[in-house]
Amino acid sequence: MTTRTPLMAGNWKMNLDWKQGLSLVEDLGDALKGLDTSAVEAVVLPPFVDLRTVQTAVDAGKLPIGYGSQDISAHESGAYTGEVSASMLSALGASYATVGHSERREYHGETEQVTNAKVKAALDGGLTPILCVGEPLEERKAGKQVEYTLAQLEGGLEGLSAEQVGSLVVAYEPVWAIGTGEVATPDDAQEVCGAIRDWVRTAHGEAAADAVRVLYGGSVKSSNVAELMTKPDVDGALVGGASLKADEFAKIVRYLEA
Repeated sequence: MTTRTPLMAGNWKMNLDWKQGLSLVEDLGDALKGLDTSAVEAVVLPPFVDLRTVQTAVDAGKLPIGYGSQDISAHESGAYTGEVSASMLSALGASYATVGHSERREYHGETEQVTNAKVKAALDGGLTPILCVGEPLEERKAGKQVEYTLAQLEGGLEGLSAEQVGSLVVAYEPVWAIGTGEVATPDDAQEVCGAIRDWVRTAHGEAAADAVRVLYGGSVKSSNVAELMTKPDVDGALVGGASLKADEFAKIVRYLEA
């Protein structure tokens, strides 16, 4: 029997200024009143400029919501204009840092080496990395989705201890399903999420494999989340567009009650 707490993480991407973010997180707090956070964890990933506002709202309202960043610097401090470090995020009470999202890889040319450095920076700064992996459409059509995704996983986790790997989150997001309305079937999601856990088991042992949380991401909605969550190796969801609506994201978080 797994002891992994399901995690529903809402990636706002480049949406919502701080006022809109405040409104959303307050509405979400209302919709999640009484949430048993030991049964499911709700997390929002706002733009950097919204994080202080989210922190204030969560603390003031004692909201059952965690929060983190959409990216993180590989560096601790210094002459890195435009970068935000793990210690800055930790000081804001952030718990998570998204690393290696397909949009960072595609539009900012982030390599496995960069992703790996960011994973390590997050861990060193006391944050839980959410390492994003997943194949583009051509790899899926060629039947190479597992091979492609595991190569990203291996690159992102290079040099980590079994304990570190067990403590983090891996988000499997097939690129062809992000924001397209296309959703991997629950069996598609399980195939790759299961392969991720098998890889961790082989590389880092049973304890790490049992502890690491593997999320599915890609057009997740309240109408499909419950079925995805029936799969043994899917421990939650990385949610995009649906996380921008408080009532819809709350339904996803409360999938057990549906």
